[in-house]
Amino acid sequence: MHAVVAESPKQLVWHEVPDVTAGPGEILIKVAAAGVNRADVLQAAGKYPPPPGASEIIGMEVAGVVSAVGSGVTEWSVGQEVCALLAGGGYAEYVAVPTGQVMPIPKGVDLVDAAGLPEVACTVWSNLVMVAQLSEGQLLLLHGGASGIGSHGIQVARALGATVAVTAGSPGKLEFCRDLGAQITINYRNEDFVARLRQQTDGADVILDIMGAAYLDRNIDALATDGQLIVIGLQGGVKAELNLGKLLTKRARVIGTTLRARPANGPNSKNEIVAAVTAKVWPMIADGAVRPIIGARMAVQQAAEAHQLLVSGKGSGKIVLTV
Repeated sequence: MHAVVAESPKQLVWHEVPDVTAGPGEILIKVAAAGVNRADVLQAAGKYPPPPGASEIIGMEVAGVVSAVGSGVTEWSVGQEVCALLAGGGYAEYVAVPTGQVMPIPKGVDLVDAAGLPEVACTVWSNLVMVAQLSEGQLLLLHGGASGIGSHGIQVARALGATVAVTAGSPGKLEFCRDLGAQITINYRNEDFVARLRQQTDGADVILDIMGAAYLDRNIDALATDGQLIVIGLQGGVKAELNLGKLLTKRARVIGTTLRARPANGPNSKNEIVAAVTAKVWPMIADGAVRPIIGARMAVQQAAEAHQLLVSGKGSGKIVLTV
């Protein structure tokens, strides 16, 4: 089979590699498309190795058709269209996936577009609902509102009845977020998101943050009493000073989470998250309350260009690579 091999961060080459097979409890997917994530860019640069035992091939989500099933597999059969959350291996013609990380294609979604759903849907639902328990009437602040995570998070939060505030870096992206349902839109290039929130609200009940260190202090300022800051990215650095006095006064929580390194089974596992997404988010998509936001489709042989587009910040929504 063929897969993308990272010869350097800017040299992602479509090469012949050893075939993969479905082991016990796994299915083999013939890949139609793979979603692009910032973790893929970091892995290509040698800064984010896959978890032990995972494929060295880049790619954490795919959609495609079941090509073979391993021993003990009864819930999936050859020929079914599926999408899946991966620890690695997505930028390839075939990938083997544990059955607990496989999902049906949501009703009404194109097979290629479905490749952009597993990572964002599992990240958003696990953090906003399973961790923060975001509910009707609460205020959510999403940094990077026009990103894949942001564009999905806006829709899910609105479907849950929450008020949504976002930050983004251009008028066009802010308009994009408003079209998805965001009610408070803040241009981080020329506005202070803390001041804007304080002008209009008592602060955010939940903040989903991709920036890390650069935003830590201001995120605490932006929280409401009993608020929760969930850090899922480190685009703004890894080290910052935390004012514990502010944290105690607000009875606030700072929570750091990742998805890729979670165990396959057990509490807070990938299997548990995937099952919850299938049960709760897929009906939202079927009803039209949430839809996949695909900003670009590119051939898998253009993986390097796709990574450059993602890093540039010029796009909105998800990028998917067609195979």
